[in-house]
Amino acid sequence: MSRRNAAGFVLLSAVWGTSFPAVRAGVQEAPPVLFAALRFDAMAILVLGLALVVDGRWRPRRADIGGILAGGVLIVAVHHAFLFAGQQYVTSAVAAVVVATVPILAAGFSRFVLPSERLSLLGLVGLGLGFLGTAVVADPNPATLTAVHAIGVGLVFASAVALALGTVLVQWTRTDMPVLAMQGWMMLAGAPLLHAASLGLGEPQSVTWTPTVVIALAYLVPVAGVGGYLLYFHLLDELGSVELTLVNYVLPVFAALVGWVALGEGLEVPTVVGFAIVAIGFALVKRRALQSLLRRRMEG
Repeated sequence: MSRRNAAGFVLLSAVWGTSFPAVRAGVQEAPPVLFAALRFDAMAILVLGLALVVDGRWRPRRADIGGILAGGVLIVAVHHAFLFAGQQYVTSAVAAVVVATVPILAAGFSRFVLPSERLSLLGLVGLGLGFLGTAVVADPNPATLTAVHAIGVGLVFASAVALALGTVLVQWTRTDMPVLAMQGWMMLAGAPLLHAASLGLGEPQSVTWTPTVVIALAYLVPVAGVGGYLLYFHLLDELGSVELTLVNYVLPVFAALVGWVALGEGLEVPTVVGFAIVAIGFALVKRRALQSLLRRRMEG
C-alpha cells in the first residue's frame, strides 16, 4: 500500500468512524428516522447533481432498476432506519462494532445468492463468531436482557443484516451504470421510504434546529456522506475490495475515541471482547483472501 493510499485508508476510517458519534449526537435531539431521511434528502440532491456533471450516463435504464431498488430499500431505508433508531440507546463504539459484522453477514448471504461464493466449514464458524461477538456486545444477562442497551444492539444488528443483504443483492444485479449515479438514485429511492417510516412510527415531523443537530447533519451529508463515498470508491479501485474491507475494523477505534472526547462515552469490557470475536470471525471467513493479500504484500 502506497503512502498516499495508506493516508486515504486512515482518512476514510476517521471520516466514517466519526460518523457514529455524529449520528449519536443528532438522534439525541431529533427524531431518529426523520433525521436519517433528511440526511438522504440532501445527499440525493448532491450526489445526483455530481453524477450529472461527472458521469456520461446518469439516467437509469430498465436493467438498473433492480439494483436501485435493492440499494434504496435495504441499504438506504432499512439499514439507516434501524441504525439511527438503535444509536439512541448504544454508544458510538458499540454501534461501530456491531456494524463490523457486515462483511461476515454478506459472506453468509452470498452463499445463497451468488453461486460463485461458498462458505467452507471454517467460514461457517467465522459466521457464527460474528453472531457470538454481537451477543457479547449486547451483554444479554438476566439483568440487562430487557435493558435499552440490548434493544439498541438488536436494532443496530438488524441494520447490519439489511446492509449486508442489500450489498449482496446490489452486487447480484449490478449493471454498467456509473457508481455515482447508482448511489444517487438509491438515495432518491430510499429517502421517501425513510419519511414514510418516520410517519408510520409516529415521530414528530419537525426538527428543532439546535447547534448539535445542524453540526451533525453538516458533517453527515457532505463529509461522511458525499466525501466518504467518493474516497471509498477511489480506494476501491486502488486497493481492491478485500483490503478495503479492513476499514470496518478500524472504524470502531475512531468511533470510540471521538465518542469519548466529544460525547463523554465510556468503553465497556463486553464491547472490546465482542469486537475481538467479530474480528476473528472475519479473519476466518476471509482467510484465503487475507492470505493472498499478505502474500502479495510480502512479495511486493
